[in-house]
Amino acid sequence: MTTTDLRQHVQGMWASVADAWDTYAGLADEVHAAVTTRMLEITAPGPGDHVLELACGAGGAGLAAARLVEPGGDVVLSDVVPAMTAAAGRRAAERGATNVQTKIIDLDQIDEPDAAYDVVLCREGLMFALDPELAVREIARVLRPGGRAAVAVWGPREQNPWLGCVFDAVSAQFERPMPPPGIPGPFALSEPGRLEQLLAGELEAVEVEEVAVPLIAASFDVWWSRVSALAGPLSSILGGMSGEAQTALRSRLEDAVLPYRTADGGLSFAGVSLLGSGRRAG
Repeated sequence: MTTTDLRQHVQGMWASVADAWDTYAGLADEVHAAVTTRMLEITAPGPGDHVLELACGAGGAGLAAARLVEPGGDVVLSDVVPAMTAAAGRRAAERGATNVQTKIIDLDQIDEPDAAYDVVLCREGLMFALDPELAVREIARVLRPGGRAAVAVWGPREQNPWLGCVFDAVSAQFERPMPPPGIPGPFALSEPGRLEQLLAGELEAVEVEEVAVPLIAASFDVWWSRVSALAGPLSSILGGMSGEAQTALRSRLEDAVLPYRTADGGLSFAGVSLLGSGRRAG
């Protein structure tokens, strides 16, 4: 598969779940509340600042920043999938956030001028970049001297069983790795030191910390409906499964989540996000 083909494949993968990200936007913001709060603490957007959110999905982090940059500041919510930015734009309008605009921007091909932003945010998106080194270089380029960046990615697979067990079950059923080789997945930047290495190549004062991101669901069905709807790397595979295969996968998953069952029949998973930050020299 050529780079162009791969880029189109990944973009199509996320376009296929854009409606679900719109539907579950509030839930995503709730699950990532601690990450968003910490991102804003670290980057400290203030009145008059220009903020860019990359791979915004439904725009949760950027919308949280919008009120902090008033008066005089603005926020760009960007994603490579038009349906994602449309959802983010609707949410901004519903909140009356007049200092917010949307743009179609590829994470590792940021079509914006040099030194255009005071703050760049990317919440759980960098691990899906086809070229994460280039993406970080682009983030540094669009930051003004002294500008701040905060990037969150999922931590190790074993520390995020709410999704890791799904990938394990799908891999076992189809007897092939999940995600497929060459396709960037949610744990692509989870190796120890990897995120710090990426950021330190382009930014200074780099720090990486863990943020707990627990996931609680009222039942197996509630959890599975959310994960299967939102997980871009899984969407095409699940959509093409026969009824028999779906039943077999469900059985595997019900066994896999037994350690996370609660007394009331719900599920309680641990989760960890790696939050990296730094600033452009100057």
